[in-house]
Amino acid sequence: MSSDPFARAATDSLRTHTFASLNPGPRLLVLGGVHGDETCGTAGIERLLAELDGGAFQLLRGQLTLVPVANPLARRRLQREGERNLNRLFKPGAEPADYEGKVTNVLCPLIERHDVLLDLHSFQSEGEAFAMIGPRDNSGSLEPFARASEEGLLALHLGTPIVVEGWLDIYAAGLARRASGAEVGAGALDFGRGTNEYIRNCGGYGVTLECGQHQDPQAPEVAWRAIRRALALLGMAALPQGLVAEPPKPPQLLRLASVTDRLHEEDSFVRDWATFDPVQRGEPIGMRHDGTLVSAPDDGFIVFPNALALPGAEWFYFAHPSERVLGPAATAPASAA
Repeated sequence: MSSDPFARAATDSLRTHTFASLNPGPRLLVLGGVHGDETCGTAGIERLLAELDGGAFQLLRGQLTLVPVANPLARRRLQREGERNLNRLFKPGAEPADYEGKVTNVLCPLIERHDVLLDLHSFQSEGEAFAMIGPRDNSGSLEPFARASEEGLLALHLGTPIVVEGWLDIYAAGLARRASGAEVGAGALDFGRGTNEYIRNCGGYGVTLECGQHQDPQAPEVAWRAIRRALALLGMAALPQGLVAEPPKPPQLLRLASVTDRLHEEDSFVRDWATFDPVQRGEPIGMRHDGTLVSAPDDGFIVFPNALALPGAEWFYFAHPSERVLGPAATAPASAA
């Protein structure tokens, strides 16, 4: 039997904790356990709850909501999904077709009531912790947005050595390529939308924090530090002694540039890749089942390599350095509306 108490928790309800200061301010939501095998966010949230309950610090303004396990069924099974990926097709539905659809119907109104979202995750392969942010300010049809400076400032303060942008753009480009010129339907695009895409659509902003490899003993510490830094940035609580507001140097910012699919079950990598492994233009990355080499299109970095990807699914992403600057234009925290 698992030693994780959340693996034995009820699957027909969500455990949430809300702390409301008597002073108005931003509304921050922190999610853990969107994927059941990613436990570091839960551990970081539980540590923060113990501090709040024990009086180690107090909320100075605003409202803080904590969800230690956002997907109880996946956590009980200690696997990524209960019935499907909760962080896809993230929008309310009148007749949810699966467990994650029911959870989404509970989480969506909760997200709508908040200004800022911090979604805590971890990943399977080796690699450093990193943050993922959304688009730059734009009025386009894919993901219109007007709070990029605030979101970038939050990512800057979380303390990861790397920040990644460009997820939904490249997801949409991958869909278009697979469609071979046919129009991509809204439902297919919706499959690329998760919790942070939802809060952006509701007028807020959010960051996905990948705290490290699933079993990294430092990952819960990364999660806890990120929550405390977010609270300090928003003026909601003081930093604990010894924890600096920003990392000693700005993070490296990467932009996703392309996605390569695995086309055959015998497609294989030429070596074991880790997220953010650097590659040079023309360097072999994988080999197709017919012997064709798949090489790096330019100097850059491997992101999200998945040697077990199903044929037709994403095999790896490629990223290059971004010229974007995080945060300087943001001078105010989230709205206290």
